[in-house]
Amino acid sequence: MKILKALAATFGLIIASVAPAQDALESTGIAAHQGSRSILFVGNSFTQGERSAALHFRWDTVRDLTNSQIGGIPAIFKVLAQQAGQEWDVVHETRGGMDLDFHFKERRQLIAGSWDVVVLQQYSTLDRSRPGDPSTTMRDAPSLGRLFAESNPDVTVYLMATWSRADLVFRSRQSRWYGQPITAMAEDLEAMMEQVDASSDAIDDIIPVGGAWNRAMAMGIADPNPFDGIAFGQVSLWAYDQYHASAEGSYLEALVVFGKVTGLDPRMFGEKELAGHELGIDPRVVKQLQESAAAELGFQ
Repeated sequence: MKILKALAATFGLIIASVAPAQDALESTGIAAHQGSRSILFVGNSFTQGERSAALHFRWDTVRDLTNSQIGGIPAIFKVLAQQAGQEWDVVHETRGGMDLDFHFKERRQLIAGSWDVVVLQQYSTLDRSRPGDPSTTMRDAPSLGRLFAESNPDVTVYLMATWSRADLVFRSRQSRWYGQPITAMAEDLEAMMEQVDASSDAIDDIIPVGGAWNRAMAMGIADPNPFDGIAFGQVSLWAYDQYHASAEGSYLEALVVFGKVTGLDPRMFGEKELAGHELGIDPRVVKQLQESAAAELGFQ
């Protein structure tokens, strides 16, 4: 399955390299119209877009299995896909503060089914009682992957690597990541997710959201320390709690998911992209975040 995925990603790069500009996108579309595919998002507040305008964004355009009127990252993905000429049945099952063990034990019957793609998002520190310990993720992510494969052996299961929490880096002295560079936590999480992927055929790849956040800070798009004020011309990827994602952080998260899942270059949309506009993001920043996502995913 991983070989097929690599071929798909390569093909996506070819498509992206000849993608038309934004004006052409509006009149002709970017990708050839495909039949509808299904994607299920499983996660917590980081998938919901909690604390930002993403939370209830276009909630009525996606299927929420818990009927909580949440749009979040799934709804942003839906808008991006539609603009790219792709039809997706976008479904999600989320609950704030929960880990993958909860979804497997408590929501198993709700999420079991035949999906084409599944995106799994673990708790922000992997393990609430032992932050940074990948043991439960090593157990629970493959368990969920096998559950989905029972209904569709060809399902593609992604594991999201999330971002560094500013509250744990700058304020929580008991934190494993306190006093480290802001990039360290995201790098640790991605490395651990890579371990999970490498150890199990039930997981097909990771989605490097945290890496894209680090890249946005390195590119001067996002301020790396929200506690000392936001530098002029930059944005904060964190919401007001310095924990969850802001509208900009959620938008970047969705761009990385979109690019990874579809194989299409997020830069195809340009500054007039619809979801970014509706979330109230500066068009200049919309374009910059697309560039950060594209660079993290390896688009040239």
